[in-house]
Amino acid sequence: MTGLARAWRGLAHRARPRTVRTRVTVIAGLALTVAVIVGLLVMYLLQVDQAKRTITGQLRTYAVQIEQSATGGVFPQPLPPSVLDAQAQSQVLAPDGTVIASTRDLTGRPAVFALAADATTPVRQKAADGVLPGELSVLGEHTEVGGRPVTVITLTATNQRDQVDETFARLLVTGVPGTLLVACGTVWWVVGRALRPVEQIRRTATAITAAELSQRVPEPGTDDEIGHLARTMNDMLARLDDSAARQRRFVADASHELRSPLTAIRTGLEVGLAHPDRAPWPDIASRAARQTERLEALISQLLALARADAGKLAGRRQTVGLSALLGEIRATTTAPHLEIELAVPAHTTVTGNPEDLSRLFRNLVDNAVRYARTRVCVTAGVEPDGIRVEIGDDGPGIPVEERERVFDRFVRLDADRGHGSRSTGLGLPIAREIATAHGGTITLTETDGGGTRAVVALPR
Repeated sequence: MTGLARAWRGLAHRARPRTVRTRVTVIAGLALTVAVIVGLLVMYLLQVDQAKRTITGQLRTYAVQIEQSATGGVFPQPLPPSVLDAQAQSQVLAPDGTVIASTRDLTGRPAVFALAADATTPVRQKAADGVLPGELSVLGEHTEVGGRPVTVITLTATNQRDQVDETFARLLVTGVPGTLLVACGTVWWVVGRALRPVEQIRRTATAITAAELSQRVPEPGTDDEIGHLARTMNDMLARLDDSAARQRRFVADASHELRSPLTAIRTGLEVGLAHPDRAPWPDIASRAARQTERLEALISQLLALARADAGKLAGRRQTVGLSALLGEIRATTTAPHLEIELAVPAHTTVTGNPEDLSRLFRNLVDNAVRYARTRVCVTAGVEPDGIRVEIGDDGPGIPVEERERVFDRFVRLDADRGHGSRSTGLGLPIAREIATAHGGTITLTETDGGGTRAVVALPR
């Protein structure tokens, strides 16, 4: 039984229309078929009821006419024809079924119908012994004429009902299929025209590769769902293109930065190995150690950026004391030629990831130490919407037009700031990524002495 059910589901799945255009057309066709059939059925029932009411009214009027035609209890021979229906016939029967009077066409014939009781509405039946051809509508009324009971039978052909049946039969055979064919064709054309931009989008999207992210899908220029889809896809492609471009630049810059210290280490070792007896091995080892430190710092920064790109910054949060955090950074910063001032109110706290916050402020302090002449000043304060930390130096400063660019990866302004520095160009970008992950901001301003001040605003 389970196998049969699976086979049935598989058959139903294969029989299901595979395109949206076909599915919409089939659904519209089925819905229209049901609507047309229901509408025709309602119209048919209304027309049948109307025909029945018309026949009933005509036969009752004719029965009254027959009753009124009797004079002194005697009916005329033959009975008068109906003034409303030329096809109507009538017989007047005695209680025992004997024919008392008939219309001209029924003269001399026995009772055509035998009705046991009054029929309030006409009944459809055939005449006895085939006296009259076809199916007839018959109405019988029991009454008294001249003091004796009689039954007035009035009847007529079912032409009106037959016409209704024939009309609706023709509609079902020819009108409904034709209407459905035209409607389904119209739906097919309209849906195809509406989905034409989607097909163009699909073809363009199929042609887009990682190397051709600059392509864009065609926008139909409408404000409907398809237009929104095209614009959304183009926005997504623009973001992917920008992300891929940044990734390529990042890989190229990272490769260059990693190659430089490795090349320096290799060159020093090769020179020493070429002249092992005369090589200054302590100097070579010292330079290799410095380049190794640079490599270590660069790799650490690259890993931090990878975490930022993966959205894994500020994952584990807790209350962090700023005074202790900044005090530790000052104590572990090697800058014998500088004075590092620290002014942080006791018990000032911020909520965040301790390791990430330490990296944020250490990068800013290292950047200030790298360019300061004599002094670095670190201050912190509590504001209504969070905490504010300022790290300033008395170095050459950063031009206003460059203050946002320095937050781009691998951007260095060493030549402009007058220093030959070992900066990786990643400290400020990482600091901003961490601040953003904590819901904060970093901006650069100018100190009173013309140096650079980094302002960090973080929520508490």
